[in-house]
Amino acid sequence: MPEKNKPIFERRILWDVNFDTLDYDGKASFIIERVFERGDVEDIRQCRRYYGDEKIINALLKAKYISQHTLHFVSAIFDQPLESFRCYTTTQSNQAHFPY
Repeated sequence: MPEKNKPIFERRILWDVNFDTLDYDGKASFIIERVFERGDVEDIRQCRRYYGDEKIINALLKAKYISQHTLHFVSAIFDQPLESFRCYTTTQSNQAHFPY
């Protein structure tokens, strides 16, 4: 099977890791979460091209944390109910402090 071309992401998305030695397959969940959280439209396109929607959905459904706006965005794009995301159900079960 031929090797897939690596995605071209902006370095600012993965600023805290060594960008040149990044293991795109070994750290797929981390990269997918980071791209959807901090990337722009082109970054998300590159991510979808490289990983495919099924792998992306699985990674995001299991993510421990995704911001509210990203969660709603991903839910709409992939037609997944909010309740199916781990981070959504975890947030619902943790009581927050009153916003004083």
